[in-house]
Amino acid sequence: MKDVLLDEKLRILAGLGADLRNRDFLLTWEHSLEEIRSVLLTAQCLRELDEAGRSIRVFDTGLAVSIFRDQSTRTRFSFASAAAALGLTPTDLDEARSQIAHGETVRETAVMISFLAEAVGIRDDIFLGEGHRYMQAVAAALQEGYERGVLARRPAVVNLQCDLDHPTQTLADLLHLERHCGGIDELRGRKFVISWAYSPSYGKPLSVPQGLIGLLTRFGMDVTLAHPKGYDLLPEVVELAAKQAGAAGGAFRVTHDMAEAFDGSEVVYPKSWAPIAVMRRRTELQRKADRTALADLEKEGLEENARFKSWHCDEALMKRTAAGSALYMHCLPADISGVSCPRGEVSREVFERCRLETYRQASWKPYVIAALIFLTRVPDPGASLRRLVEAGRPRIL
Repeated sequence: MKDVLLDEKLRILAGLGADLRNRDFLLTWEHSLEEIRSVLLTAQCLRELDEAGRSIRVFDTGLAVSIFRDQSTRTRFSFASAAAALGLTPTDLDEARSQIAHGETVRETAVMISFLAEAVGIRDDIFLGEGHRYMQAVAAALQEGYERGVLARRPAVVNLQCDLDHPTQTLADLLHLERHCGGIDELRGRKFVISWAYSPSYGKPLSVPQGLIGLLTRFGMDVTLAHPKGYDLLPEVVELAAKQAGAAGGAFRVTHDMAEAFDGSEVVYPKSWAPIAVMRRRTELQRKADRTALADLEKEGLEENARFKSWHCDEALMKRTAAGSALYMHCLPADISGVSCPRGEVSREVFERCRLETYRQASWKPYVIAALIFLTRVPDPGASLRRLVEAGRPRIL
């Protein structure tokens, strides 16, 4: 194990002076660069310890509660594995099997699941204007429970994806980029493209592209957002990205030409999402429980997507990138032409060539989640990490 490298990371972590303890982690742009860098360094340290066969257990007991209001594979298992590695017991709240089905309020549920809990991870990304608001409601209920003496400690709320941002995904993406480029400072000036791509499915969230432009523009990258007209992201996030790019000495632009966006790019991230108008309308119809109108909206959305089947990442498009060998990224699962669907976001050839690299990208997520729980719960995380290094406890006795 490279203890010298770990020691250097711990030295840098201490110098950042970031303090996330007893705080929630909901949107990356709510946190300082020092705090973001602390998450990255902590995730790297935890990964190095784990892969060296050393224990990263810092809790003797406690719950890590997850609430998934949408389907999930990578994030669900990343949260469970991160919690277990830290010594917490992961448990998932099944809303259909809880008293929520009988009308229990968010305020009451939040407190009832939080006795002896250290973290509450939430995915609520389906309805625009709802997910982030729900997480804030849970956080407010926990704060009240703690301040009124109902809860002995106040668990941290961790965003596992909402309608605005997907922090655990984009931070994992950032770590993958850091490793690929040879360091966080090496990202400056690199041309990164997040592009809409055709999907034969309806209503994919905006949170991944929004999260990417809201994070990567802070590191001086040359970020291009490409999408057909009508597939805009939330204007406040686009404005934030432009402002951050200017402050960081990078660049940010929007184009409606996928091929032009790929020209000379070093990293490409072709990913489908739904138009804002569709997402807003779906939220309204869901509130009214209008199933007929929702079915009609889905049909309209699929027909609109089908107008842009040419927005497809194939070998011809990849050849337009820098030296024809840009890093392909995706949050997974990708819609793969000829594999998971007749026509999708990416061709079979491109995905198969890049498949293992996307798995390496995904492999950072458990360590990011572990880092977020660690930093929001553990007093003096730098000292705690150093004790883990010095203890050298084997992961398997």
